[in-house]
Amino acid sequence: MSGTLTLGGLAVALRALRMLALDFGHLPAADVRLSPIDPGQVELLLYSVTPDGDSGVSFAAFEAWRAALGIAPDAVTFRVQGGGRTRVLHAGCAFGGARVDLIAFADAPQTADTPAGGAA
Repeated sequence: MSGTLTLGGLAVALRALRMLALDFGHLPAADVRLSPIDPGQVELLLYSVTPDGDSGVSFAAFEAWRAALGIAPDAVTFRVQGGGRTRVLHAGCAFGGARVDLIAFADAPQTADTPAGGAA
């Protein structure tokens, strides 16, 4: 088993996650991803999963987290994926010795022109 990362190898990311929970426990919950592939990284993933399909929920949560982490608005990237059906915000920063990546996904507005939200 030489070369296999142990749980202790994720200590930096786990410590940062603990600090996030303590410092920002009042913020919206996110999916959390830690990986032995990048043991110094914490990913906070926000999705729009409201019963009424409110796609603004994940972006509002993203904004709350972005402000709390002190990430400048101009450090946020925006892209569209899934053939124009999904909007994505991404930003990252150092926190608690780890790299924190904040990612939000939201459905793109549907239009009468195309299901992907663009003009035909």
